[in-house]
Amino acid sequence: MGLKFHHLYASPEVNPASLKARSIPFFNPVDIYGRVFFFSWFGFMVAFWAWAAFPPLLTKVIQKELGLTPAEVANSNIISPCAALLVRLVAGPLCDQFGPRIVFGGLLLVGSIPLGLAPLVHNAAGLYVSRFFIGILGGAFVPCQVWSTGFFDKNIVGTANALAGGFGTAGGGITYFVMPAVYDAFVSYGHTAGEAWRLAFIVPLAVVITTGTALIVLCPDTPTGKWSERHLANSTPDDGSPSHNMTPANCSVIDVPGRITDKLPSPTAPSLSLSSRQDPESGRQKPSEKNSHLANHKPMLDPESQLPIITLATAANTTKSEVVQKPTLSQAIRVAFSPQAIFHLLTYMCSFGSELAINMIISSYYVKNFPSLSQTSAATFAALFGFQNFVTRPLGGVVSDLLYNYCGRSLWLKKLWIVSCGVLAGVFLIVTGRLDPHGEGAMFGLVAVAGVFLQAGNGANFSLVPHVHPFANGILSGLTGAGGNFGGVVFSVIFRFMDGGTNYAKGFWVIGVVNLVVCLGLSWIPPLPKGQVGGH
Repeated sequence: MGLKFHHLYASPEVNPASLKARSIPFFNPVDIYGRVFFFSWFGFMVAFWAWAAFPPLLTKVIQKELGLTPAEVANSNIISPCAALLVRLVAGPLCDQFGPRIVFGGLLLVGSIPLGLAPLVHNAAGLYVSRFFIGILGGAFVPCQVWSTGFFDKNIVGTANALAGGFGTAGGGITYFVMPAVYDAFVSYGHTAGEAWRLAFIVPLAVVITTGTALIVLCPDTPTGKWSERHLANSTPDDGSPSHNMTPANCSVIDVPGRITDKLPSPTAPSLSLSSRQDPESGRQKPSEKNSHLANHKPMLDPESQLPIITLATAANTTKSEVVQKPTLSQAIRVAFSPQAIFHLLTYMCSFGSELAINMIISSYYVKNFPSLSQTSAATFAALFGFQNFVTRPLGGVVSDLLYNYCGRSLWLKKLWIVSCGVLAGVFLIVTGRLDPHGEGAMFGLVAVAGVFLQAGNGANFSLVPHVHPFANGILSGLTGAGGNFGGVVFSVIFRFMDGGTNYAKGFWVIGVVNLVVCLGLSWIPPLPKGQVGGH
């Protein structure tokens, strides 16, 4: 299904086998799919903004006010991703157990507690503790991606996840604009520097609490409603025929033999409806109130036969194999140690880990190479690196979906795109580090191009993740997301020990070499486990 302008606002067609949308109603928050998509990216955006609230003010104001050394600032950058790493590991199984909506909202509300306590920091130890616990908010990425995966079908899930992740990660750019601006405003009102940076934390705190509460109250867990009912969209009786309970209200699913393009044998063939009831006056089936939101969503139909483009015999087995299961320890171990999980964990470690570590130091790097820049100017240029995510991470997912949809649904091409992004990112990181530009145009340009491939690689990665172990999507998403934070820690350590945390150029090219070696070294792993039924 090609992208058309009305897909951005119209109620989407849904896959009748899974009830997942085949397009993204980006500008339609009234529609249930559009609303979940909005809170997926906006919730992660405010989480990322709050998570990265310290760095824009840390280089000059907070460092001077607390009397910190460059090494102590670097140490805090290492500590910041640690809690997010741990939370992401736990958030994946929790999403499979309780649903991503509750986990998402819970992380925002719990993370708001250390965020609100950040103004109490008065020394390096307090900064370490504060940044560690604020890192809880970084774990919001996992339910963001799991929630999005649960609402959008395979033809568009890469784009949906990349948009949600890209817009969310752009919060790392927003914070470089908002926090200095709020700080400057409080200073202009007569507050001292020490008072102003502490008061600035009020703004992200209020937004995080409001967003966490709203997404819990206003959104469902799955297209079928509650998390406990997630299996109903794919349920089939023992005889293999489709369930009469959970197909879209305006969708007639006909179980006929032969090819799906065969014409209807009879106008009186049985019609299956989603939790429907018969109107006593018209005799027509009416959707139940519980699933009435599906009445506006059209099933994907074959243009000749007007039948849903699924073969019901195979759809039963395929969709049932993709229903998320409650995680068990043995299942989690089997998923975690599969070659595919290792591939995603390590490649995302390189792409998002590099981005995260660079985002922590980029303002300081600019100040070092261009001493004439003020804190606000350096933060503005640093913000551009984060703001690229509005375009570049979605680009990674869009390209991945295009390769999948127009090249024979090849998952190898999705995987090759991930590897290509990693290799190109590595090359530009090495070039940046070796040149260590002292010309603003060269510096900003090289950092931007490296960022394009790092961020596109992030989007490409979570375009392939939903295909791999779909029955344990939360576990794999959590492992992959944690891999990104692990990379952030590792690469922050590299920056920390390059000449006492001041040789940023050397850190760049070392990280670039790691990207090259890892991505090329893992390129042989098949995109799916051998013999897997679902996910194709």
